[in-house]
Amino acid sequence: MNRRLFFSVGEPSGDLHAANLIRALQAQSPGIQCSGFGGQRMIQAGFECDFDLTQMAVVGIAEVLPKLRQFFKIADQASEIFQRGLIDGVVLVDFPGFNWHIAKRAKKFGLPVYYYLPPQLWAWGGWRVQKIKANVDRVFCHLPFEQDWYKKRGVDAEYVGHPFFDDVASRPLDSRFLQSWSSKEQLQVAVLPGSRDHEVHGLWPIQLEIIKRLHARFPKVRFLVASLKESHARWCKEQMNDEERSLPIEIFVGKTSEILEVSDCSLMKSGSVSLELLARGIPATVIYRVSRLTYTLGMMFAQCDSFTLPNLIAGETLMPEYMAVGNPKKVVEQATESMSQLIEDPQHRQKVRQRMLELAEVIAKPGASQRTAAILLEPPSAVRTRPAKKAA
Repeated sequence: MNRRLFFSVGEPSGDLHAANLIRALQAQSPGIQCSGFGGQRMIQAGFECDFDLTQMAVVGIAEVLPKLRQFFKIADQASEIFQRGLIDGVVLVDFPGFNWHIAKRAKKFGLPVYYYLPPQLWAWGGWRVQKIKANVDRVFCHLPFEQDWYKKRGVDAEYVGHPFFDDVASRPLDSRFLQSWSSKEQLQVAVLPGSRDHEVHGLWPIQLEIIKRLHARFPKVRFLVASLKESHARWCKEQMNDEERSLPIEIFVGKTSEILEVSDCSLMKSGSVSLELLARGIPATVIYRVSRLTYTLGMMFAQCDSFTLPNLIAGETLMPEYMAVGNPKKVVEQATESMSQLIEDPQHRQKVRQRMLELAEVIAKPGASQRTAAILLEPPSAVRTRPAKKAA
Protein backbone atom coordinates (compact mmCIF):
# COMPACT_ATOMS: atom_id res chain seq x y z
CA MET A 1 0.00 0.00 0.00
CA ASN A 2 1.31 3.47 -0.89
CA ARG A 3 2.50 5.72 1.94
CA ARG A 4 0.33 8.69 2.88
CA LEU A 5 2.22 11.59 4.42
CA PHE A 6 0.76 14.72 5.99
CA PHE A 7 2.88 17.88 5.69
CA SER A 8 2.64 21.02 7.82
CA VAL A 9 4.57 23.89 6.23
CA GLY A 10 4.05 27.56 7.09
CA GLU A 11 6.99 29.48 5.61
CA PRO A 12 7.57 30.52 1.96
CA SER A 13 11.06 28.97 2.12
CA GLY A 14 9.60 25.83 3.68
CA ASP A 15 7.10 25.66 0.82
CA LEU A 16 10.02 25.59 -1.62
CA HIS A 17 11.97 22.91 0.27
CA ALA A 18 8.91 20.76 0.94
CA ALA A 19 8.02 20.90 -2.77
CA ASN A 20 11.46 19.55 -3.63
CA LEU A 21 11.10 16.86 -0.97
CA ILE A 22 7.71 15.84 -2.39
CA ARG A 23 9.25 15.53 -5.86
CA ALA A 24 12.03 13.37 -4.42
CA LEU A 25 9.45 11.18 -2.67
CA GLN A 26 7.50 10.80 -5.90
CA ALA A 27 10.64 9.86 -7.81
CA GLN A 28 11.46 7.11 -5.30
CA SER A 29 7.86 6.00 -4.70
CA PRO A 30 5.56 7.10 -7.57
CA GLY A 31 2.34 6.22 -5.75
CA ILE A 32 3.00 8.18 -2.59
CA GLN A 33 0.26 10.56 -1.40
CA CYS A 34 1.23 13.89 0.15
CA SER A 35 -1.40 16.18 1.66
CA GLY A 36 -1.92 18.64 4.50
CA PHE A 37 -0.96 22.27 5.09
CA GLY A 38 1.45 23.93 2.66
CA GLY A 39 1.74 26.43 -0.18
CA GLN A 40 1.59 26.98 -3.90
CA ARG A 41 4.96 25.43 -4.75
CA MET A 42 3.95 22.24 -3.00
CA ILE A 43 0.68 22.21 -4.90
CA GLN A 44 2.63 22.51 -8.15
CA ALA A 45 4.61 19.44 -7.06
CA GLY A 46 1.42 17.37 -6.73
CA PHE A 47 0.53 18.16 -3.10
CA GLU A 48 -3.13 17.96 -1.99
CA CYS A 49 -3.50 21.14 0.04
CA ASP A 50 -6.07 21.21 2.84
CA PHE A 51 -5.06 24.77 3.81
CA ASP A 52 -2.51 27.25 2.47
CA LEU A 53 -0.59 27.78 5.70
CA THR A 54 2.12 29.90 4.05
CA GLN A 55 -0.38 32.78 3.99
CA MET A 56 -0.13 32.78 7.79
CA ALA A 57 3.67 33.18 7.96
CA VAL A 58 4.61 35.44 10.88
CA VAL A 59 7.64 35.88 13.14
CA GLY A 60 7.70 36.91 16.80
CA ILE A 61 5.11 36.95 19.56
CA ALA A 62 3.84 40.40 18.61
CA GLU A 63 2.92 39.15 15.13
CA VAL A 64 1.51 35.81 16.30
CA LEU A 65 -0.93 36.97 18.99
CA PRO A 66 -3.56 38.49 16.65
CA LYS A 67 -3.79 35.19 14.74
CA LEU A 68 -3.83 32.74 17.64
CA ARG A 69 -7.51 31.83 17.32
CA GLN A 70 -7.13 31.07 13.62
CA PHE A 71 -4.01 28.97 14.26
CA PHE A 72 -5.89 26.81 16.77
CA LYS A 73 -8.74 26.29 14.32
CA ILE A 74 -6.26 25.07 11.70
CA ALA A 75 -4.63 22.75 14.25
CA ASP A 76 -8.05 21.34 15.10
CA GLN A 77 -8.55 20.69 11.39
CA ALA A 78 -5.39 18.57 11.47
CA SER A 79 -6.79 16.56 14.39
CA GLU A 80 -9.91 15.80 12.37
CA ILE A 81 -7.76 14.58 9.48
CA PHE A 82 -5.61 12.38 11.75
CA GLN A 83 -8.71 10.89 13.38
CA ARG A 84 -9.87 9.49 10.03
CA GLY A 85 -6.95 7.06 10.11
CA LEU A 86 -5.79 7.73 6.55
CA ILE A 87 -2.35 9.16 7.37
CA ASP A 88 0.82 7.08 7.82
CA GLY A 89 3.18 9.80 9.00
CA VAL A 90 3.53 13.54 9.61
CA VAL A 91 6.30 15.75 8.23
CA LEU A 92 6.82 19.13 9.90
CA VAL A 93 8.85 21.83 8.16
CA ASP A 94 10.13 24.78 10.23
CA PHE A 95 7.32 27.02 11.68
CA PRO A 96 7.79 25.67 15.25
CA GLY A 97 5.29 27.87 17.10
CA PHE A 98 2.47 26.21 15.18
CA ASN A 99 4.03 22.85 14.38
CA TRP A 100 4.44 21.97 18.08
CA HIS A 101 0.65 21.71 18.16
CA ILE A 102 0.52 19.57 15.02
CA ALA A 103 3.16 17.20 16.46
CA LYS A 104 1.25 16.85 19.71
CA ARG A 105 -1.99 16.09 17.89
CA ALA A 106 -0.27 13.58 15.59
CA LYS A 107 1.21 11.65 18.54
CA LYS A 108 -2.22 11.59 20.15
CA PHE A 109 -3.24 9.33 17.27
CA GLY A 110 -0.03 7.28 17.30
CA LEU A 111 1.43 8.72 14.10
CA PRO A 112 5.20 8.87 13.50
CA VAL A 113 6.36 12.50 13.37
CA TYR A 114 9.39 13.76 11.44
CA TYR A 115 10.86 17.26 11.63
CA TYR A 116 12.49 18.53 8.44
CA LEU A 117 14.32 21.87 8.88
CA PRO A 118 13.87 21.82 12.65
CA PRO A 119 13.77 24.96 14.80
CA GLN A 120 17.15 26.37 15.80
CA LEU A 121 16.84 25.32 19.44
CA TRP A 122 20.62 25.45 19.84
CA ALA A 123 20.41 29.20 19.15
CA TRP A 124 17.63 30.14 21.53
CA GLY A 125 15.12 28.41 23.77
CA GLY A 126 17.12 25.19 24.14
CA TRP A 127 14.74 23.98 26.84
CA ARG A 128 12.18 23.40 24.07
CA VAL A 129 14.09 20.25 23.08
CA GLN A 130 11.78 18.52 25.56
CA LYS A 131 8.93 19.16 23.13
CA ILE A 132 10.93 17.44 20.40
CA LYS A 133 11.66 14.44 22.65
CA ALA A 134 7.99 14.12 23.61
CA ASN A 135 6.38 14.48 20.19
CA VAL A 136 8.92 13.96 17.37
CA ASP A 137 10.34 10.58 16.32
CA ARG A 138 13.16 11.73 14.04
CA VAL A 139 14.78 15.07 13.28
CA PHE A 140 16.41 15.75 9.90
CA CYS A 141 19.20 18.24 10.58
CA HIS A 142 20.31 20.70 7.92
CA LEU A 143 23.37 22.17 9.63
CA PRO A 144 26.50 20.08 10.36
CA PHE A 145 26.61 20.62 14.13
CA GLU A 146 22.88 20.08 14.77
CA GLN A 147 23.00 16.27 14.73
CA ASP A 148 25.39 16.06 17.69
CA TRP A 149 23.48 18.77 19.56
CA TYR A 150 20.22 16.82 19.31
CA LYS A 151 21.75 13.39 19.96
CA LYS A 152 23.43 14.59 23.14
CA ARG A 153 19.92 15.48 24.33
CA GLY A 154 18.41 12.11 23.51
CA VAL A 155 16.79 12.96 20.18
CA ASP A 156 16.98 10.63 17.15
CA ALA A 157 18.61 13.02 14.65
CA GLU A 158 20.31 12.67 11.30
CA TYR A 159 22.26 15.22 9.27
CA VAL A 160 20.94 15.26 5.70
CA GLY A 161 22.29 18.61 4.48
CA HIS A 162 20.43 21.80 3.69
CA PRO A 163 17.78 21.62 0.94
CA PHE A 164 18.55 25.18 -0.08
CA PHE A 165 21.62 23.81 -1.82
CA ASP A 166 19.42 21.37 -3.75
CA ASP A 167 17.45 24.29 -5.09
CA VAL A 168 20.55 26.32 -5.96
CA ALA A 169 22.06 23.36 -7.83
CA SER A 170 18.91 22.40 -9.73
CA ARG A 171 17.23 25.71 -10.54
CA PRO A 172 17.91 26.88 -14.11
CA LEU A 173 18.73 30.56 -14.44
CA ASP A 174 17.12 32.90 -16.96
CA SER A 175 19.86 33.31 -19.56
CA ARG A 176 18.16 36.32 -21.14
CA PHE A 177 18.07 38.10 -17.80
CA LEU A 178 21.74 37.31 -17.16
CA GLN A 179 22.69 38.59 -20.59
CA SER A 180 20.65 41.77 -20.18
CA TRP A 181 21.77 42.68 -16.68
CA SER A 182 25.34 41.44 -16.42
CA SER A 183 27.76 44.36 -16.23
CA LYS A 184 31.54 44.53 -16.11
CA GLU A 185 31.60 48.33 -16.13
CA GLN A 186 29.00 49.04 -13.45
CA LEU A 187 29.08 47.63 -9.90
CA GLN A 188 25.71 46.16 -8.93
CA VAL A 189 24.15 45.57 -5.51
CA ALA A 190 21.45 42.94 -4.94
CA VAL A 191 18.78 44.15 -2.52
CA LEU A 192 16.65 41.47 -0.82
CA PRO A 193 13.73 42.89 1.21
CA GLY A 194 12.29 39.54 2.33
CA SER A 195 9.66 36.97 1.45
CA ARG A 196 6.90 37.85 3.94
CA ASP A 197 4.67 40.90 3.73
CA HIS A 198 5.64 42.22 7.17
CA GLU A 199 9.34 41.74 6.41
CA VAL A 200 9.11 43.79 3.23
CA HIS A 201 7.04 46.47 4.94
CA GLY A 202 9.54 46.71 7.79
CA LEU A 203 12.80 46.44 5.84
CA TRP A 204 12.26 48.21 2.52
CA PRO A 205 12.05 51.73 4.04
CA ILE A 206 15.36 51.05 5.83
CA GLN A 207 16.96 49.62 2.71
CA LEU A 208 15.73 52.55 0.64
CA GLU A 209 17.35 55.02 3.05
CA ILE A 210 20.61 53.04 2.86
CA ILE A 211 20.43 53.06 -0.94
CA LYS A 212 20.00 56.84 -0.95
CA ARG A 213 23.09 57.29 1.21
CA LEU A 214 25.12 54.85 -0.89
CA HIS A 215 24.06 56.58 -4.10
CA ALA A 216 25.32 59.89 -2.72
CA ARG A 217 28.75 58.27 -2.25
CA PHE A 218 28.76 55.96 -5.27
CA PRO A 219 26.52 57.49 -7.97
CA LYS A 220 27.49 54.89 -10.59
CA VAL A 221 26.37 51.86 -8.55
CA ARG A 222 23.12 50.17 -9.63
CA PHE A 223 20.70 48.49 -7.19
CA LEU A 224 18.72 45.42 -8.27
CA VAL A 225 15.80 44.60 -5.96
CA ALA A 226 14.56 41.00 -5.76
CA SER A 227 10.86 40.76 -4.88
CA LEU A 228 9.20 37.42 -4.28
CA LYS A 229 5.71 38.60 -5.27
CA GLU A 230 4.25 41.18 -7.61
CA SER A 231 2.44 42.71 -4.61
CA HIS A 232 5.80 43.23 -2.88
CA ALA A 233 7.30 44.93 -5.93
CA ARG A 234 4.25 47.16 -6.28
CA TRP A 235 4.35 48.13 -2.59
CA CYS A 236 8.07 48.97 -2.77
CA LYS A 237 7.48 51.23 -5.76
CA GLU A 238 4.57 52.96 -4.03
CA GLN A 239 6.80 53.91 -1.08
CA MET A 240 9.21 55.83 -3.32
CA ASN A 241 8.83 59.57 -3.90
CA ASP A 242 9.76 61.27 -7.17
CA GLU A 243 13.37 61.83 -6.09
CA GLU A 244 13.77 58.19 -5.07
CA ARG A 245 12.28 56.98 -8.34
CA SER A 246 15.12 58.73 -10.15
CA LEU A 247 17.69 56.60 -8.32
CA PRO A 248 19.38 53.71 -10.22
CA ILE A 249 16.99 51.14 -8.71
CA GLU A 250 15.46 48.29 -10.70
CA ILE A 251 12.79 46.09 -9.10
CA PHE A 252 12.15 42.54 -10.35
CA VAL A 253 9.80 39.71 -9.37
CA GLY A 254 10.92 36.09 -9.12
CA LYS A 255 14.53 36.73 -10.19
CA THR A 256 16.41 36.40 -6.90
CA SER A 257 18.98 33.88 -8.12
CA GLU A 258 19.57 35.76 -11.35
CA ILE A 259 20.04 39.04 -9.48
CA LEU A 260 22.55 37.42 -7.15
CA GLU A 261 24.40 35.94 -10.10
CA VAL A 262 24.93 39.36 -11.74
CA SER A 263 25.63 41.30 -8.52
CA ASP A 264 28.90 42.09 -6.76
CA CYS A 265 27.49 42.25 -3.24
CA SER A 266 24.15 42.37 -1.45
CA LEU A 267 22.09 44.30 1.09
CA MET A 268 19.77 41.63 2.42
CA LYS A 269 17.39 40.53 5.12
CA SER A 270 18.25 37.68 7.46
CA GLY A 271 16.99 34.25 6.47
CA SER A 272 17.76 30.97 4.71
CA VAL A 273 18.43 32.85 1.47
CA SER A 274 21.78 33.72 3.07
CA LEU A 275 22.78 30.15 2.21
CA GLU A 276 22.31 30.87 -1.47
CA LEU A 277 24.62 33.85 -1.13
CA LEU A 278 27.09 31.54 0.59
CA ALA A 279 26.87 29.01 -2.26
CA ARG A 280 27.34 31.74 -4.87
CA GLY A 281 30.03 33.57 -2.90
CA ILE A 282 28.19 36.91 -2.74
CA PRO A 283 29.46 39.19 0.08
CA ALA A 284 26.59 40.82 1.96
CA THR A 285 25.43 43.02 4.78
CA VAL A 286 22.43 41.65 6.67
CA ILE A 287 19.70 43.67 8.36
CA TYR A 288 16.59 42.59 10.20
CA ARG A 289 13.78 44.39 11.98
CA VAL A 290 11.73 43.18 14.94
CA SER A 291 9.29 44.69 17.41
CA ARG A 292 10.52 45.69 20.86
CA LEU A 293 8.47 42.89 22.43
CA THR A 294 9.91 40.24 20.11
CA TYR A 295 13.42 41.55 20.69
CA THR A 296 13.03 41.60 24.50
CA LEU A 297 11.67 38.06 24.62
CA GLY A 298 14.25 36.82 22.14
CA MET A 299 17.14 38.19 24.18
CA MET A 300 15.85 36.34 27.23
CA PHE A 301 16.33 33.00 25.49
CA ALA A 302 19.11 33.68 22.97
CA GLN A 303 22.05 31.29 23.16
CA CYS A 304 24.20 32.53 20.28
CA ASP A 305 25.60 35.84 19.07
CA SER A 306 24.44 35.70 15.44
CA PHE A 307 21.17 35.38 13.53
CA THR A 308 22.78 34.75 10.12
CA LEU A 309 23.32 31.11 9.12
CA PRO A 310 26.68 31.44 7.30
CA ASN A 311 28.08 33.26 10.33
CA LEU A 312 26.86 30.51 12.65
CA ILE A 313 28.26 27.77 10.45
CA ALA A 314 31.61 29.51 9.98
CA GLY A 315 31.98 30.60 13.60
CA GLU A 316 32.96 34.07 12.36
CA THR A 317 31.33 37.15 10.88
CA LEU A 318 31.30 36.59 7.14
CA MET A 319 28.26 38.81 6.77
CA PRO A 320 28.03 41.84 9.07
CA GLU A 321 24.55 41.86 10.61
CA TYR A 322 22.44 44.56 12.22
CA MET A 323 19.06 44.31 13.93
CA ALA A 324 16.72 47.28 13.96
CA VAL A 325 14.54 47.67 17.04
CA GLY A 326 12.50 50.83 17.25
CA ASN A 327 14.19 53.78 15.51
CA PRO A 328 16.36 52.29 12.71
CA LYS A 329 18.68 55.31 12.41
CA LYS A 330 21.69 53.54 13.96
CA VAL A 331 21.23 50.45 11.78
CA VAL A 332 20.99 52.63 8.68
CA GLU A 333 24.32 54.23 9.56
CA GLN A 334 26.02 50.92 10.40
CA ALA A 335 24.76 49.11 7.30
CA THR A 336 25.71 52.06 5.09
CA GLU A 337 29.29 51.90 6.33
CA SER A 338 29.43 48.13 5.94
CA MET A 339 28.08 48.30 2.37
CA SER A 340 30.44 51.17 1.55
CA GLN A 341 33.40 48.99 2.41
CA LEU A 342 32.13 46.21 0.15
CA ILE A 343 31.54 48.64 -2.70
CA GLU A 344 34.74 50.67 -2.57
CA ASP A 345 37.25 47.96 -1.62
CA PRO A 346 37.47 45.19 -4.25
CA GLN A 347 40.22 43.40 -2.30
CA HIS A 348 38.03 43.20 0.78
CA ARG A 349 35.12 42.01 -1.37
CA GLN A 350 37.27 39.29 -2.94
CA LYS A 351 38.63 38.18 0.44
CA VAL A 352 35.10 37.70 1.80
CA ARG A 353 34.01 35.97 -1.40
CA GLN A 354 36.92 33.52 -1.22
CA ARG A 355 36.18 32.65 2.42
CA MET A 356 32.51 32.04 1.58
CA LEU A 357 33.36 29.77 -1.34
CA GLU A 358 35.78 27.79 0.84
CA LEU A 359 33.01 27.20 3.36
CA ALA A 360 30.51 26.39 0.62
CA GLU A 361 32.87 23.76 -0.74
CA VAL A 362 32.51 21.90 2.56
CA ILE A 363 28.79 22.22 3.31
CA ALA A 364 26.97 23.31 0.14
CA LYS A 365 26.34 19.78 -1.05
CA PRO A 366 23.06 18.99 -2.85
CA GLY A 367 21.06 15.84 -2.11
CA ALA A 368 19.20 16.69 1.12
CA SER A 369 15.81 16.11 -0.49
CA GLN A 370 16.78 12.70 -1.87
CA ARG A 371 18.40 11.56 1.39
CA THR A 372 15.40 12.62 3.45
CA ALA A 373 12.93 11.00 1.04
CA ALA A 374 14.78 7.68 1.29
CA ILE A 375 14.49 7.73 5.09
CA LEU A 376 10.81 8.71 5.02
CA LEU A 377 10.13 5.74 2.75
CA GLU A 378 11.73 3.24 5.14
CA PRO A 379 9.31 0.71 6.66
CA PRO A 380 7.45 2.16 9.67
CA SER A 381 9.21 -0.36 11.93
CA ALA A 382 12.50 1.42 11.20
CA VAL A 383 11.24 4.53 12.98
CA ARG A 384 11.35 4.84 16.77
CA THR A 385 7.66 5.41 17.33
CA ARG A 386 5.96 5.65 20.72
CA PRO A 387 2.69 3.94 21.58
CA ALA A 388 -0.37 5.91 20.61
CA LYS A 389 -2.01 7.87 23.37
CA LYS A 390 -5.68 7.33 23.87
CA ALA A 391 -7.59 9.71 21.62
CA ALA A 392 -10.06 12.04 23.26
